[in-house]
Formats: sequence, C-alpha cells, structure tokens
Amino acid sequence: MRQHEDVHTLAAAYALNALDTGEREAFAAHLDDCEACRLEAAEFEATAARLAAAAAQPPPASMKERVMSSIDGVRQLPPHLSATTRAVRPRGVLRDRAAAFAIAAAVAAAASFGGLAAWQYQQGERARQQAVQAEERLRDISAVLTADDARTVRGRTTNGAATTVVASRAHDMAVVTASGLPAPASGRVYQLWLDHDGTMLPAGFLRGDGAVLVEGDTSDASAVGITLEPAGGSEEPTTTPLLLMPMPG
Repeated sequence: MRQHEDVHTLAAAYALNALDTGEREAFAAHLDDCEACRLEAAEFEATAARLAAAAAQPPPASMKERVMSSIDGVRQLPPHLSATTRAVRPRGVLRDRAAAFAIAAAVAAAASFGGLAAWQYQQGERARQQAVQAEERLRDISAVLTADDARTVRGRTTNGAATTVVASRAHDMAVVTASGLPAPASGRVYQLWLDHDGTMLPAGFLRGDGAVLVEGDTSDASAVGITLEPAGGSEEPTTTPLLLMPMPG
C-alpha cells in the first residue's frame, strides 16, 4: 500500500480496478471510514461505465425507413399483359417499351442504392471514428487517474456541483469530474478554462456529470475554471467563473 498521505488519491485506480489485491483490500477498508473517498470512487465508477458505453455505436434507427423509402421511389416494370391485350399492340413496340422500363428501373435502382450505400458508409465511418475517439479519451482519462503522480483538488461550483481536478505532471494532462451539475439554460454550455499567468485559455466543455479530459497545455497552468458560456463556447470568459480551482501540484 502507498504511504498513508496518498491513500486518498487511490479512488480513481480503485474504481478502474487498477490496484493490486493488497492495495484494493486496504483501500476498501479505508472506504468504511472515509465518506469523501466513497463518493469519489462512486463518481469515477459511474464515469468509467458511461465512457465504456459511449464506444458502442448502434446503427441509426432511421436506416430501415430510408431503405424502404428508396425502394418505393424506384420505377417498376409495367404489369404483365394478357395475350388478348398484347394482340392489340405490336410486339416490337411492347418489347422495346418493356426494355426501356427495365433499363430505367435498373438505372434508378443503381442510383438509389448507390446513394444509400454511400450514406451508410459515411454513417459507419463516422461511428467508427467516434468509437476510436471515445476509446482514446477513456485511455487518457484512465492514465491520468491511475498515474503514480496523480494529485487531486476538490471544490464546489457556485451552483452546487461537486467538482474534482486530477492532474498528472508525468502525462501533462488533467481530468475534471463533476457530480450534481445542473443542466445549463437553453443556448448555454459549461466551458473549461486554464489559467496561464492570468490569461484564461479555452480548455474544453463539461456536458454534464462525469469526467472530461482538460484540453490544452496543463504543464504551466496555475488553475482550472468553469464558466457558463453561449453554445459553441467563447474565446475568453464572458461570465463570472462558477469555480476556479488551483491546478494540483
């Protein structure tokens, strides 16, 4: 087990099952007497579960409807005519018209399904990229939370959310977690900031409860801030920070 003063930094590693057997048993015993670590471990476990689920990308629910709509729009061959009806019209004309209908239907079907296949490929590629990005974020977050030099600072926003910043100088990354974050008003978003010698630089967004990787260079940042900004974010804070926490040293 690590030194006693570092016990409180093991909540993330415990939640990710990254402790060895002895450390895990010792930290589990520690949780019986530490409410702050129990809450933090529960938050990290919930975050890890949401990030893992985010890597799965089910097919769009509208795919079947789009396929059926495309099929309905393809011109079909004319109905089969009886021998009596065929006798009224020259065979050559009928064959030529039927062939024209068949060619038109084939061309329309090829164009329709070609476009559908392209759309499906684009959707699949987008889903694949999102899954890869989610997995990369999960790996980076896990690396920070389980780093040997991980340090933690806790705070609470002015609107009541419990917030934690975990930083690793070795990885030059930081993770912000939030619990109990109220939904922002319509057209607003929670934006993260890094304080560099008094200059606040954009560092990503908090979309709700959970953990996010702080964007930007954290190596010389002195603090992490959270503000409410217009949807899409701002180049610099436009409102009073809901929270400004020192970067863990």
